[in-house]
Amino acid sequence: MKRWARWLSSTIAVLVLVTTALVSVAAWQVRGEALPFEVRENLTYGPHERNDLDLFLPKDEGTKLRPAVIVIHGGAWRSGDKRQLRMLAETFARRGYVAAAINYRLAPQWSYPAQLDDCQRAVRWLRKKAKEFRIDPNRFGAAGASAGGHLSLLLGTRETRDESDPELKGISSKVQCVLSIFGPTDFTDERYIQASRNSVLGKALIEFVGKPYDEAPDLWKEISPLHHLSPDDAPTFIIHGDQDPLVPLAQSEKFAEGCKKLGIPVRLVVIKGMGHGPTTPEQRQQFLSALNDALTFFDRHLKQ
Repeated sequence: MKRWARWLSSTIAVLVLVTTALVSVAAWQVRGEALPFEVRENLTYGPHERNDLDLFLPKDEGTKLRPAVIVIHGGAWRSGDKRQLRMLAETFARRGYVAAAINYRLAPQWSYPAQLDDCQRAVRWLRKKAKEFRIDPNRFGAAGASAGGHLSLLLGTRETRDESDPELKGISSKVQCVLSIFGPTDFTDERYIQASRNSVLGKALIEFVGKPYDEAPDLWKEISPLHHLSPDDAPTFIIHGDQDPLVPLAQSEKFAEGCKKLGIPVRLVVIKGMGHGPTTPEQRQQFLSALNDALTFFDRHLKQ
């Protein structure tokens, strides 16, 4: 249990670090200014208790459609809240994006595919309301950290899993650009297979997936973005530390390599010495620089 507590504490800590870094990105913009966006909190996008989101609408004039981005918190698929990456959503809104920070169902009460279904539903709900929110439904991104990075990658590589809701029938959930901050990409990797057999980390993974690897190897492959790559997938920007103890750098390296082979635009920024989040002033500065590059990457693929 001590190992599990340390792992969960590390996951929560990195969310705080990411949020702190993003505050630094945006803070200079609000000094003495009115916020350049409108906030609509706790909008309901689905039937479950955690199907709610905060929406950030740029206060721009005119009728021109804007790109949109969904922001997905981390927390090992079992904890976390939409407020944790609020500043990332605000930063996107300042750049002219309609941004939505979402909640989704959590393990162990809800196992996969609940988390993916909720994220896909949020995208489809926003696309359905594209006219109301002045969203261009063809220019949609996803961004997240850790488990949120993993879910963002699935939005960029998979089409809608559950088409049962007649109100959203035929509306795509696939996005056109992704930011993954050290999100796992391949659960068929030997590290995760071994973890599923004999570790506390494996217990957390099993609670998310729903079954141990040995009972459902196809399911563990299904949740792996790497195994869904195709040439029409979303351009992807990845930030990862080379000393990450929870999500090995090789996870992002394999995904980036797969994208390159298929001609998918991809950029992987590796921060030397960083674990599952920045901890030193130098790492934080490099992390901030990478985030700014990621925003430029989004502009290139969703604004032009």
